[in-house]
Amino acid sequence: MVRGLKSVGVVVLVVAVGAGFAQAATKKKTAKPQASATSRHSGAGKKTTHSVSANPKARGAAGSRTVKGKRAAGASRQVAIVEKPSAKSVKLHEAFAASTQLRPMAQQLLTNRTAAAYGGVLGYAASHSGEASAAAYLAVGHAYAQDHRYGDAMSAFRSAAQRGVALDDYADYLGAQAAVNGGQASAAIPLLQQFAERHPDSLFVPTAPILLSQAYLATGDSASALRVLKPLEATQEGSHTDFKLALAKAYQATGDAGHAADLYRGLYLDFPLSNDAEVARKQLVAMNVGLTPAERKRHADAMFNAKHFEQAQEEYLALRKDEDELSQADRDALAIYAAVCDLRLKKLTRGDVDHLPVTNDDSAALKMYLQSEYARNEGNTAEHDRLLQQIANQYPQSRWLEEALYSGGNMYLIKHDQEHALQEYTQLVTMFPRSVYAPSAHWHAAWLSYRMRRLPDAARLMDEQIQNYPAGVEIPGALYWRGRLYEEVEHNPGQAVNYYRALNASYVNSYYAILGRVRLASMGGVSAAEPAPALSYVRALNDPHLIDVLPENDEHLIKARLLANAALNEYIRPELQMSPSSGSWAALAEAEIYQSFGEDTHALQTIKHSGIPFFSLPVAEVPLAYWQLVFPRPYWEQIKADSEAVGVDPYLTASLIRQESEFNAGAVSKANAYGLMQLLPSTGKMWAKKHGERHFTTSELLNATVNLELGTSDLKATIDRFNGTVEYALAAYNAGDGPVKTWLSTNDYRDVPEWVESIPYTETREYVQGIVRNREIYRAVYAGR
Repeated sequence: MVRGLKSVGVVVLVVAVGAGFAQAATKKKTAKPQASATSRHSGAGKKTTHSVSANPKARGAAGSRTVKGKRAAGASRQVAIVEKPSAKSVKLHEAFAASTQLRPMAQQLLTNRTAAAYGGVLGYAASHSGEASAAAYLAVGHAYAQDHRYGDAMSAFRSAAQRGVALDDYADYLGAQAAVNGGQASAAIPLLQQFAERHPDSLFVPTAPILLSQAYLATGDSASALRVLKPLEATQEGSHTDFKLALAKAYQATGDAGHAADLYRGLYLDFPLSNDAEVARKQLVAMNVGLTPAERKRHADAMFNAKHFEQAQEEYLALRKDEDELSQADRDALAIYAAVCDLRLKKLTRGDVDHLPVTNDDSAALKMYLQSEYARNEGNTAEHDRLLQQIANQYPQSRWLEEALYSGGNMYLIKHDQEHALQEYTQLVTMFPRSVYAPSAHWHAAWLSYRMRRLPDAARLMDEQIQNYPAGVEIPGALYWRGRLYEEVEHNPGQAVNYYRALNASYVNSYYAILGRVRLASMGGVSAAEPAPALSYVRALNDPHLIDVLPENDEHLIKARLLANAALNEYIRPELQMSPSSGSWAALAEAEIYQSFGEDTHALQTIKHSGIPFFSLPVAEVPLAYWQLVFPRPYWEQIKADSEAVGVDPYLTASLIRQESEFNAGAVSKANAYGLMQLLPSTGKMWAKKHGERHFTTSELLNATVNLELGTSDLKATIDRFNGTVEYALAAYNAGDGPVKTWLSTNDYRDVPEWVESIPYTETREYVQGIVRNREIYRAVYAGR
């Protein structure tokens, strides 16, 4: 037994306890069931209360009006952020105005750093003066740095600093960064010394000491590097990996190997996914400070759990090869861990599994799990069940039993074997109630009970879902279907009203809240009953208090717009977040910056990933500008014309495009689907022929006009094939006609929502629900319905 192996901390991969590895406690997710391969688609100086002057269209016709009492749909909120212009904000406004024509050229340079692109921005810099020229040189320096032309980058940043002051902190910091990366660290030191005093409001104040320490180390002045960093060790910045790495290098350079090794080891083990972890490992090797086998295993496990399977496999095999003192049991376990990486990478063969070593610890459960996965893939349910039972008998606490149960439940779900699926999901929740799979497995058990008309069980399980997993994505469905049971089975309309109202209050824009409002309307004036206990677990609405009147004199807002002119895109969001009031408006400002340049897809992606809970916020309670960004209408006139020409709701078309391509006309998927509506070349060719086009080429699908004309025809035909039921058609658009016909063949669904919830492919089910939901939001935002 290797000394220290049992000391390995809690990891995710189950490990060979008998061979000295510690057993896992936390879990990871497996892949979702895959969709069928038959799918065919896969103003300066003024006190202001107005919005972004660079993008007046973003506000729409509604403007920024407020009403007393309840706000009208999408109306703006009253704003308390009114800042007087400062001398700096005035200069920033002037710099922004002076450089407004730079963005297209700078963005082109960022995207495609050709000689012509460089020449265009350099020509702009030469033909302009002051802040406009400075912004252009910043764009060029940024591009040079990405091309590792650090000397040229330094020169460009110096030119930027000489010509303007609005972004002088960027010129200094990025110039110093180029100097350090380009081997001219001595040139970086004067740019970074007293950086905070010269640029007190800069985004780079926290990281400037780290870069300065790197410059000192590169020039051999390790004492100065340590002097700069040590006072900051207990600050918030001191917890960041780049700071820890810099401090470790400073200690190492001053000869304090103990402190350095501790920091490197902590980086490697505690921040395994950071870029600095690998640097730390190499430094430990250079210092001849070894990592124990257990530590190396812990890091490999972290890679596996983060789905970095190739790196995890490489580390398992290297550990197996390098550690001479490992027992044979340890080596055998590592071989099995490497094999599960191959399974995730879809490289494992049946022969590989059969030739894995025989072990007598938890790695044996892993081998059985691998064998059960092959039995599943081969359709051998009897062998799958036998192996699963063997794991349960011999290793009842194994993480691999948990994996096998969830995989088995999914297998039987797809096979429409409801009884077996229910058994495996139920067993998983019973044995592993805190599993990462538990919320999903529990909901599957509840839903299968409903589908099998075991309605008392379904009612109990749905309330359990709300109580035990209140943060789960399954809660809207649980609220809706529990309400349906109260309404239709238990004949308790007052309690049904409670569930529908709770659904509408906390998940107002969800697919199920839309259905719940229909149920409420059909019930008339039924009075609510005393709320059921489960409803006390429903989360309260978290209102982020968004505003749409941007603080036009906020220095960070103006600076972010100026950065956009220079295509320094990665700094826009951090710069906005520097403002103390940014929480209520920064997402809007960032998205509008991109939209003002016609970058609609980028704007949509920005607002979608802002963390704003749009699907829990009533349309009337969020300013219209946000809704117009998160549910935009590029190409609207053509979408409307083409959709109406074939008899399709244009809001359905817009919702489908939002889901498929996010309005990126140039999108090409891994499945070789093209354009706005993600049409396969064969689909495009078929419809082009029907439209009388005999010389169609696939590249034409990247033309928005062509794609919309052909795509709306195809969508209409899909709807018609399913007798006008939009939900069936959307499922076919995503998964193909074949699976949809199979799911419909049982013919035992009471209504369309029940069929939608029963779609066994998670991706397809969420796709259908998402598009139907989004269509209703489009209607609410733009049509007032």
